[in-house]
Amino acid sequence: MTRRLFVPLALGAASVLALAGCAGTTPAADGATDGPTDASGKVVVVASTNVYGSIAESIGGDFVEVTSIITSSAQDPHEYEASAQDQLTLQGAQLVIENGGGYDGFMESLVEASGSTAEVLTAVEYNHDYPGAESHDDAHADEADPAPSESADDHDHEHAEGDGHDHAEGDGHNHIEGFNEHVWYDPHTVEHLAEAIAEHLGELAPEHAADFTANADAFVEDIAGLEDSLGQIEATDAGAKIFVTEPVPVYLIEAAGLVNATPGEFSESVEEGQDVPPATLLESLQLIDSGEIAVMIVNPQTGGAETTQVSDEAKSKNIPVLEFTETLPEGQTYLSWMESNITALSDALAA
Repeated sequence: MTRRLFVPLALGAASVLALAGCAGTTPAADGATDGPTDASGKVVVVASTNVYGSIAESIGGDFVEVTSIITSSAQDPHEYEASAQDQLTLQGAQLVIENGGGYDGFMESLVEASGSTAEVLTAVEYNHDYPGAESHDDAHADEADPAPSESADDHDHEHAEGDGHDHAEGDGHNHIEGFNEHVWYDPHTVEHLAEAIAEHLGELAPEHAADFTANADAFVEDIAGLEDSLGQIEATDAGAKIFVTEPVPVYLIEAAGLVNATPGEFSESVEEGQDVPPATLLESLQLIDSGEIAVMIVNPQTGGAETTQVSDEAKSKNIPVLEFTETLPEGQTYLSWMESNITALSDALAA
């Protein structure tokens, strides 16, 4: 027996956007531009992953040309090694969007190596838990003064030395202690990032600033629809315990009022590509056997023998096992992807 959430996403952005002109994986033809747009008159945007590429396309519509460096679930952003073609792509960028926080450290190296002078937006800096970040929640709650420009002004970073970035050179795993860098699963972070993208695109192409603002407004409305659906889960299942093999979806489950019950050393070991300590594995298996876990969420892009073992154990106990990825599945937009994840979580809790 399943239940379906009413997700009020008419995907409003679709009524405002015309995305046919956006090429999510195609770099600019000559690898560089002399002005704020490419030969077709579009603003050139480069994103570290197709998650941020999709968000940029939603905001930019027909007036941007978006290239995502990582587009496949077979590519791990933590371990990605940039190519010469990637460097050429960065040379042609007017706006760069990265995750930051040690997640996609290859991007900072690419920006430096390419000599790019593009504006760089770093998603983690729009998260209220990021060290040194100012909370946007109060401003966002004030519907009479949404002020997307104020949100972006607070984050007009140029990656100066000592600005709080913690990118690794080479290993991609130089995480910030105690901070979950998978911020694209946090609706509030994505709202503020979308507003910042609209503002910066408007600066690069002032003649289309109103279009970017309208698209961002529609996008934020759809994010609010996702938050409503998360609220529905909280209303019926608040406090339910979730086991996550890696901390990728933690922001989303917490937004739904659910509890991450995973032993910290388990998910941390998996994320770091290390063996799970035997005592931690035993603790995890006992937790699964206890009947306290409502749903397990695995990241199919990472894992090993221990991940398989706990997943098999959960299935043997009839605990629903979901897969939440780090990159956008083929044929999905950011909004449709999050909607499907939320629906899958709701259905699993009701099973």
